[in-house]
Amino acid sequence: MTAAPDHADDAADAKNAGESGHSHGAGATSGRLAIALGLTSTFLVAELIGAYWFGSLALLSDAAHMFTDAAALAIALVAVKVGQKQADKQRTYGYRRFEILAAAFNAVLLFVVAAYILYEGVSRFVDPQPVESVGMLVVATIGLIVNFVAMRLLAGGVEKSLNMKGAYLEVWADMLGSIGVIGAAVLIWLTGKTWIDPVVAIAIGLWVLPRTWSLLRDTTHILLQGVPRGIDLDTVRAAMGSVDGVAGVHDLHVWSVAGDDASLTAHIVLAAGADPEALRGAVAAMLGTQFNIQHSTIQTETVACGDEDAIHA
Repeated sequence: MTAAPDHADDAADAKNAGESGHSHGAGATSGRLAIALGLTSTFLVAELIGAYWFGSLALLSDAAHMFTDAAALAIALVAVKVGQKQADKQRTYGYRRFEILAAAFNAVLLFVVAAYILYEGVSRFVDPQPVESVGMLVVATIGLIVNFVAMRLLAGGVEKSLNMKGAYLEVWADMLGSIGVIGAAVLIWLTGKTWIDPVVAIAIGLWVLPRTWSLLRDTTHILLQGVPRGIDLDTVRAAMGSVDGVAGVHDLHVWSVAGDDASLTAHIVLAAGADPEALRGAVAAMLGTQFNIQHSTIQTETVACGDEDAIHA
């Protein structure tokens, strides 16, 4: 039985090119994150003062989300920087998974903030507080503008990184929160009913939860080394088995390091007369073309070393 990388020189060239592209993309990403963090952090202070001064729980709810925005952006920025570090003898996959840990932390943080806002909202029904609607409206409008600018800055990296997706969702949710606070301020000004304030605060908290759950689900799936979304393991197994010269496939693993990649290891049993080197190259090329799995390690065997029906993924 043998196992070796296919087309080592070509793979090395591709790896170097990929690292160069990743570094360039990471530089642009970190620049956008830094600008968004500066805008968000500056306004956070103003919104906290406004929430206290005007007595608005909806503003405080929005400020709490703004705080998680700032934390998420800071963590995302650190994650991008750490993720650029090269692999070493202790971390052979590098540090890219740090971005997934950051995204998971952001999701947990959002859950905590939502729970706090729900608690405070119920408390406000028991003990109503006066609200200055005009000041609340002014602060929320400025917040809407800041969030919109930050969201546009982050939009370009959403599909490429769960870490960026987490930061984007934070800002997006806060922008919707600002719209809700503006609506609450107008209604309170027109009707004088202060119970609108905690209702909007609770609605903001509930609105964020499904998106937060989606982010936590995706990051947990990656941390558990689940099969990347969009890849069906049975389809991969069948495609490998259909390559001429493959008599069987077993010990198949497919996973992702950072959400935008896929790695595979497998054992393939050679048909009589099949050339192991040529077959390994053919299977690796097929995986790259059909499934965009660019990192594969394939062991060839003349006799299966285990149960061919066993699936590990």
